[in-house]
This record gives sequence, C-alpha cells and structure tokens, in this order.
Amino acid sequence: MQPDDMMPHVARTRTGRFRDAALEARFVTEEREARVVHMRMFAGFLAAMLIGYALVNPLYFSRADEVKFSLLLLPILAILAGFVGATFWRGYAARPMTDFASLLGVAFLIMAENALLFEEMHREHVQLHAPIAINGLIVMAFAAIAFAGQTRWFGAWLAAHAAIYFTVMIETGSALVPVLYGTMTYITSASVMVLLNWSVGQAHRQSFLLSGALAAEKAKTEELLFNVLPPAVAARLKAGQVVADAYPDVSVVFIDICGFSDLSRRISPGHLVDLLNGFFLLADKCAAETGVEKVKTIGDAYLAISGGNNPAHNSADAAICFGEAVIAGLPGLRAATGIDLHIRIGIHTGPVVGGVIGETRMAYDYWGETMNIASRIEGTAHPDGIAVSESTWMRGRGDRQFELPQVITLKGVGDMPVYRLARQQPEAEIVRLAG
Repeated sequence: MQPDDMMPHVARTRTGRFRDAALEARFVTEEREARVVHMRMFAGFLAAMLIGYALVNPLYFSRADEVKFSLLLLPILAILAGFVGATFWRGYAARPMTDFASLLGVAFLIMAENALLFEEMHREHVQLHAPIAINGLIVMAFAAIAFAGQTRWFGAWLAAHAAIYFTVMIETGSALVPVLYGTMTYITSASVMVLLNWSVGQAHRQSFLLSGALAAEKAKTEELLFNVLPPAVAARLKAGQVVADAYPDVSVVFIDICGFSDLSRRISPGHLVDLLNGFFLLADKCAAETGVEKVKTIGDAYLAISGGNNPAHNSADAAICFGEAVIAGLPGLRAATGIDLHIRIGIHTGPVVGGVIGETRMAYDYWGETMNIASRIEGTAHPDGIAVSESTWMRGRGDRQFELPQVITLKGVGDMPVYRLARQQPEAEIVRLAG
C-alpha cells in the first residue's frame, strides 16, 4: 500500500495549510514541540559563533569598534538565553511570536555587528562582497526552520528582516557596487530560504498526515485485539511476553440451550442465527454486569470463567449470580424471538490453566479437569436451572436454596455430588420442559 492510499483526504488551501482549523493548530503545535531540541541547539551554535568573533576581534578591530561589538553581543546572548528558556515553557509550542520576536531581535543586532565588521574591512581595504547578507543568512536559515509549515509567519518575519537589512545597508553609506551585490545576495538567499521553508513544511505536513493515518490503523488493530483478548493479556502479548497462567481457584460456567438440535430442524437458518445472537448478547451483558469473563462460544454453548483474568472476591458466588442473571433475561429473549428457549447451566470451582497458544486467530483459553467437570455438570441441570459441584456449593450457597445433593456418575469423571439450585417453576412446567 502506498503512503497516499493510507492518508485520509484532508482539504488544504493553496498555501498548503489545512482548512480544518483544529487540525492546523494541532499540526503546528506538534511540529513546534518536535523542533524544540533543534532550536536550542541552533541557539547554542549561534551564541558560540558570536563569542568566537568577540575573541578574534581584538586582533584586528579598533578599540572603539571592539567595545561596540561587545556591547551589541551582550543583548544578543541575553535574547538567545531567553529564547532557550522560553522553549521550556509549557505554552511555547502554541506561541510562534516567541520565535518571531527573538529571531528578529537577534537579526537586527547581528546586522549592527556586521556593519562594524564591514567598516573594519573597509578601513583595512579588504574587498568582501555583501558581508552583512552572508552572515545574516545564518539567522535567516534559523527562522526558515523555526517556521517550517508556517509560511505566513515566515513571510512576515522575512519582510521585517528585509526592512531592517536594507535600513542598515543604507545607514552604512556603502558604495553602489557593495549595495548592488548585497541586494542580489539577499534576494537570492531569501528566495532559497522561502523555498526551504515551504518544502520542509510540506514534507512535515505529509508526514503528519501519514503518522495520523498509521496511528488510526494502530488504534483499530489494538481495539480489535482488546475485543478478542482480555486487556491485561493483550498488553503482555504486545510486550512480547509468553502468556501462560495458573489459577488455583476459579469457577467455570457452562451454559447450553435445551433441545438445540430439534430447534435447528424446526426453524430457518436465519432465524436460528438471530436466536443465537440474541442469547449470546444476553449472556455477554450479564457477564459484564457480574464481572464474569466470557471465554468463548462453542456451537450453542457459552463458556465463562469467574476469578480468572477478572479477579473475584468469591468466584463461586459471582458465577451463580451470572447464571441467575442469564435465566432472568430469558423471558425477554423469548418474547423478542417468539421461540420457547430454555437453557441449562453447570458450574464447578477448581484450578485451571490459562494462556494464549499460536500466532493466528489468537484467543485466551483455559484448560484443566475443572473445565471438563463443569461441562458434565451442566447436563444434570434442570431446564432453566443451575447445577453446581460441591466445591461451588460450599463457597457460593449463601442464602440460596438448593435441593438435596444427588450423587451422579459423570462421564469421564466418576461419581460426584451435584447440587441443583431450587426451582421456582410449577412442577408440571418442569416435567414438560424436561420431557
């Protein structure tokens, strides 16, 4: 995929600015924040260069010009120090005027120093063309980068700089030839800097859009990952960690639809999908409300865990509450679908192992004998009823009423006492549903 294909369509003006004012403001702020370090480095370089001039000047300058140069140097260094200090201010990125005023003040003072340099060269009969423009080019380049992406600000700064430059040029009383060459050099330099400012700004705008598009795609990918996996697990996978956990005490919940095979023969595929979707949405809602973790769906069955990735003070109690909430929501689902839907719920509490296996279609799954026992107990529950193991009953019974335990032989498990939550339905209705 080409970069342009990944970028959202963003309207721009003829100068390349974004028409969306909020987007333009965010671009300018982020770009200025990114350039802070470079601006500090440039200010340090400029200060070092000027101090170098001050150290060399005593060898060639007259005493009077040397003093003048030093007096001009002090405010330049003060402005540069203030500018660097301003970059540490939280509101700096949103205040381009800080750069505008600082760089213009530095440019003016450097021009005055260059005028002294020009006078000393003239006194020594040294013929150098346009020294003011050449030295001033350094500050101009500084401004071109500082205002990259802000063509209007740079244009205004350059206009003010040009006014100061030509004023200084006239005040020096230079001859025609130096003025002519100085003007040509300045125009050439200014044109190059305008092109530099514009091209760098457009490149940064393109990069800004690309970064935004990539960030949006990354956010979508992460959202999908967090929908598939628990947040803590997804974070560990992103960090490159192997996800394997042992849980000594969780409650596993299996929910199955009664007579699903018969239902699938009696209703259309589309209606069947709507029914399953409604049932799973109900279970998802109840899981979120009770703090139970949905693991997966297996055909018409729904598997959930209490006390796994979602810690629970009493996993057995939370699991039973979840089952009760799902059963309580069935009348509304029956009314919405027009189907006499009933479910069985089985719960067992014990140790499990959880983790993510594979690199494609990843999902956090659980394994262990506890899972198998819960699925077997589910088959012993009454329609619209909950059956639990002894370990679940001991921890989650509370004030609930259970039937007397019944020892049942569970396939692949053996004999186990099973506790059924006391039913609230009339006996005749229960017999009809069981049949």
